[in-house]
Amino acid sequence: MVTSYLSVRSSLDDLCDAFISYMQLEKSASQNTFESYALDLKRYLSFLNDKGIDQLENITSNHVRQWLQLLYNLGLVDSSRARNLSTVRSFHRFLIRELDTDHDPTTGIQGPRIHRPIPEVLTYDQIQDLLALPKTGTPFGLRDRAMFEVIYACGLRVSELLGLHKTNFRADGDFLLILGKGSKERLVPIGAPAKRAVQQYLLNGRPLLSKPKKRTDALFLNIRGEPLSRMGFWKILNGYLAEVSWKTRVTPHTFRHSFATHLLEGGADLRSVQEMLGHADISTTQIYTHVDREFLKEQIRSFHPRGH
Repeated sequence: MVTSYLSVRSSLDDLCDAFISYMQLEKSASQNTFESYALDLKRYLSFLNDKGIDQLENITSNHVRQWLQLLYNLGLVDSSRARNLSTVRSFHRFLIRELDTDHDPTTGIQGPRIHRPIPEVLTYDQIQDLLALPKTGTPFGLRDRAMFEVIYACGLRVSELLGLHKTNFRADGDFLLILGKGSKERLVPIGAPAKRAVQQYLLNGRPLLSKPKKRTDALFLNIRGEPLSRMGFWKILNGYLAEVSWKTRVTPHTFRHSFATHLLEGGADLRSVQEMLGHADISTTQIYTHVDREFLKEQIRSFHPRGH
């Protein structure tokens, strides 16, 4: 228990600090997640302070509703208000567990309904075209081919791709060990084309990019021999996209969307896709079933004689 020195009579500021410490130390939340929690709770406590409330037991469900209305009046979009409510709900549930209280003013509070836009994906032919763009006669081309192959073959986030080390890759292995959100590890299968691309990069590309004075175990390096940054990956990707004329908006995450969609189109099990993507909740993965349905509708429109 992290709040042995606190009670329901403690100030809200102290309770908030305990929750933030718990998220940072015991839950191993990422820096971005930690900062988001801190900002959301600061806004919540500021509202309560303006209402003259400094004790947990004085917070009511009506206060939470008023606070959500304030967020709406401030112009926060639905997704931001939903995240704020999720933070505050987690805060109060933490206090219930740690302080042996049953007081939860968020009970029964409904957050805004979030409309999740269907992500844009590339067709398999477009993926093939993109993978073929890097010229493998240079160390940069070998690196770029390897990056594109791996991020698509394994459905990685760009942060996960750029966080790979040489030790993550084994030529005789069929899986990559990925460090995902919240420092959670998962094993993801890696196919033969991606393995070959990485092997070629390690053999003929990375040694030419590596600098003796800048030793790093990072797998993908920039021209200075340093770990490639997210912005660097963006610039590389945009350079290749300038060579094609697609209407689809392509971002680093498009590889991940395409990975999941192509798996489901091929008949993969939703739970398996969830596992490979590292989603904590299967509802996050289910958005790709909508993409799959859109694909089927497009097939009907394109090829069925009465599909229009």
